[in-house]
Amino acid sequence: MAVKGYNDNVFINCPFDQNFLPIFHAKIFAIFDCGFTARCALEEDDGGDVRIEKIVRIINKCRYGIHDISRTELCAETKLPRFNMPLELGIFLGARKYGNPEQRKKSCLITDVERYRFQIFISDIAGQDIRAHEGNPHNAIRVVRDWLRSASKRTSIPGGAAIIERYEKFKEELPLICLNARIREEELTFNDYATLVSEWLRTV
Repeated sequence: MAVKGYNDNVFINCPFDQNFLPIFHAKIFAIFDCGFTARCALEEDDGGDVRIEKIVRIINKCRYGIHDISRTELCAETKLPRFNMPLELGIFLGARKYGNPEQRKKSCLITDVERYRFQIFISDIAGQDIRAHEGNPHNAIRVVRDWLRSASKRTSIPGGAAIIERYEKFKEELPLICLNARIREEELTFNDYATLVSEWLRTV
């Protein structure tokens, strides 16, 4: 049975902390501006839900996945790394390898700050085309745009420069947009931000 919206859904697997927020927001904007829908674990907040089951459920609904493996630093408090991103990448790749015919259509983009850095800490994904955003939101937009254009074969996707131009305009207008929505920028949840982006794009 086909999953509704499957061919338009893009799963984002990345760090959710403040340091990564500019890249996260840029990727969300690029996904929507390319005509797709951004999905991630933050879209559901059910205290009774087991996190891994929620992630599996969302991945099941997404043909495309963007997986960022750049967060390799040790946690300041625990002195341990976080393995959430590689785990979710593994689930996505497993679904593509062993899933039903629809799941086997999955396509993924793996990003890092440097293109070949992964060889040091996750060499098992050698052979995948790792793309570098260098910690730059504009680079992240170009990488996402180019990959979605190639993976989907959709000719309606605008160029990277056009998306970046709209993204900068959206950022300029975001304070007023938030004021009209009676919400502070620092309070924006994933769902808030995704909604504001998609609604703004419909007006330009």
